[in-house]
Amino acid sequence: MIGSGLVGKTALVTGTAHGIGAAVAAVLAEEGATVFGVDRDDVDVSNSAAVREYVADLPPVDVLVNNAGGVVGQTHQPIDEVTDEAWQAVIAANLTSSFVCTRAVAQQMKAAGWGRIVNISSGAGRSVSLTGIQAYVAAKAGQIGFTRQMAHELGPYGITVNCIAPGFVRSNPSTEKQWQSYGEEGQAKLVEGIALRRLGHAEDIANGVRYFTSDLAAWVTGQVLSIDGGHALF
Repeated sequence: MIGSGLVGKTALVTGTAHGIGAAVAAVLAEEGATVFGVDRDDVDVSNSAAVREYVADLPPVDVLVNNAGGVVGQTHQPIDEVTDEAWQAVIAANLTSSFVCTRAVAQQMKAAGWGRIVNISSGAGRSVSLTGIQAYVAAKAGQIGFTRQMAHELGPYGITVNCIAPGFVRSNPSTEKQWQSYGEEGQAKLVEGIALRRLGHAEDIANGVRYFTSDLAAWVTGQVLSIDGGHALF
């Protein structure tokens, strides 16, 4: 526990059904925040009207973690076989949702003169995707660009906006299915490409959110933190 800087603050975390989102919600609660977690079964966070209605029923949001996303059940297809619908579904889940939720809370944070926004991107946004899903790479890279632009725009209001690019974490059914698909040889190769020689845990990513939302990061904004055990080194 870094401190009690979030006592009395309200946090909104998207994608909390399991894995990273659930771990983030738990960490923010440990730090004293009142946490509201949403998943796609609760609110479609890429739908402007749904998000606006949901946020209107909450106390003013001080902390936003845009974690919702993923591959929405897709697997790699050659680019010439990717449909418009498949592309848009992944972009909506990952990038549009970050835009919609940030827009929904920005005015509240501006009025308060304080806010913390953390976008959960991916190592794929800084390199290539292990899944080979083109829209996923594009959306995660888009989140990084969106982070920087929002840091620039919202900084004068006392709002920091940062981003985490996780490495491979077996945190949900999609990543578990992906892990199993590699087989023993592929799994060993993946781990050997990580400097610390282990996969990440959801709590590893959540601790990055703990830092970005703490007083220790009061002068940190527009940054992208790779939490990947050193995979980006290779």
